[in-house]
Parts: sequence; structure tokens; C-alpha cells
Amino acid sequence: MTWRVLVTSRSFGKISDEPVNLLRENGIEVDFLTEPREEDVLKVIEKYDAMVVGNDKITRGILEKAKNLKIICKHGVGVDNIDLESAKEFRVTVTNVPSTNSDAVADLAFGLIIDLARRITATSYKVKNGKWEPLVGVDVHRKILGIIGLGAIGKKVAKRAIGFDMTVLAYDPYIDNLPDEISFVRLVSLEDVLKNADFLTIHTPLTDKTKGLIGEKEISIMKKGSFIINTAREGIVDESALYKYLQDGHLGGAGLDVVDKNSPVKDLLLSLDNVIILPHMGMYSKETINSVSMVCAQNIVKMFLGKPPDNIVV
Repeated sequence: MTWRVLVTSRSFGKISDEPVNLLRENGIEVDFLTEPREEDVLKVIEKYDAMVVGNDKITRGILEKAKNLKIICKHGVGVDNIDLESAKEFRVTVTNVPSTNSDAVADLAFGLIIDLARRITATSYKVKNGKWEPLVGVDVHRKILGIIGLGAIGKKVAKRAIGFDMTVLAYDPYIDNLPDEISFVRLVSLEDVLKNADFLTIHTPLTDKTKGLIGEKEISIMKKGSFIINTAREGIVDESALYKYLQDGHLGGAGLDVVDKNSPVKDLLLSLDNVIILPHMGMYSKETINSVSMVCAQNIVKMFLGKPPDNIVV
């Protein structure tokens, strides 16, 4: 029997041929769909036994029509774009790739902290437009870093703060005791993190509990001139409230790798020179993309051979 895999992730196998070759060496056919709109997926999904998906929506309608589908591999960590209840109902295994991208995302988050503090991107933009004028920033050294979510990424951001002699406060309702590797972090309440952080960085999944976690009330109690960095998921930060407190000068800036493209304030946020907006590129290092691609390919091969894949979500 020949298996067929539909790849809708734009980055799967882009760094090397190794992941695609692994599938083909095991007799698995691989097809790519570069524009994974739902209507296009619906036209072809019946032919496939497996999928490798990026951030495209995998809806109940797709799963209903996917009569042969046995496994969906998320090319990344967050699975909020996949209808997990329907996947469970239709007995489709869903896997993800946790931890593999944690260094890349932690690097990006800390890069945004430094960029915002020293106004690197904003100043570079001025120079490119003929204005050789330095903008005055703030130090990162010895400031207070607030972390929401101490999973794999949050822990690595905390470690990066050591070299800057930062005080690290963290909020994570699912952690009671800190491992030795991050014993220097102080676990406190969400309110304490918000009130004290000079830089607030978010590393939590999007769930019913975290949707809108950082809204107007939360931002209003943050320090004047503080910064918000979100490399996690859109929806955790209320973007309308964020814009309000950026515009009035209460916040010093924001670094966003995730933005709601349909937000009524998206264009307003883009217009601010103290805001950096990126196209969800947290895992986009060569090393990470290839590692994540290989885990996805390995999981499909395991399923094909009748073995349990790693990192099963449902």
C-alpha cells in the first residue's frame, strides 16, 4: 500500500531535502499545496493519508471529507489552528513538535527586547531615509524582565537574561517549583509581573484561559515606559488596548511576532515607530526549520510502519 502526504506548511523541507527524502525512501508519496485555502484543500484531501500543516486552518469540514487521513503533523508547536475535537471524533492522530523551536523563538524574543530598548529598527529606518539622527533608547542591563509562561521557551528567555544581569519575574499558574537551571527566577502573581516588569514577554499557548489575558486593565497597571513582547499567539494581547497605551505614551514600545491581520487597529499599530511587527517568524532559523521538518517526517514514517508517533496531542 502506498501512502500519500499532503504538505501545506510553507517551510517543510525548504532547508534541505532530508525530510522529503526520508518519506520517499519509505515508499510515501509527497505532494505540496502552496496556497492552502480551505476550498483548495477540500478538493484534494480525500486522496491523502497524512498531512504536514503550518498555520492554515484544519476545520471540521476538511476532517469530515478526509476519509483516508490518519495523521496530521503540525510543523511547529501551537495546534490552535486544528479542530482537535473533530480530529478526535474522526480518529485522526494529531502531533506537534514542542521544544525543538524553543531556542529560535527565545533568540527572537530577546532580540526584540534589545531592538526596542535601543530603537535599532526605528533608527535604521531613519538612516535609510537620509536622516542620520540617533534615537535615544534605554538600557536592558539590570532591568526587570517579566515572563508569562515558563515552558521551554520561557525558560530559555530567562537564561538569556542572565548575561544582562536582569531580575527575572515570572507568572505560570502550572508551575509550583522551579528547576535548578532557573532557580534565579522569582515566581510571582500576574499582577506583580505586570506592575514591576520593564520588559514583559509572553510565552503561553492560546487557550480559553489565555485569550485576552493582557487587556486594558492589565496594561494600565504596567510601568510607564515599559515594553510588551509577544512571540506566542495573537489573541493573548488585546491589540486595541495595546494601541491605546502605545499612542498615549504609557508603553515604551511593543514587539509583535503575532498580529491579528483582521484587527481594526492593525494599520494603526503598523504606523507607530515604537512598534516592531513581524510575520510570525519565531521558528524561522535554518537549524530549527530542518529539525522540525525531520520530526514531522519521522512521525509519518512511524505511523506508516504501525508504530506510535512522538508528541501526540490527540
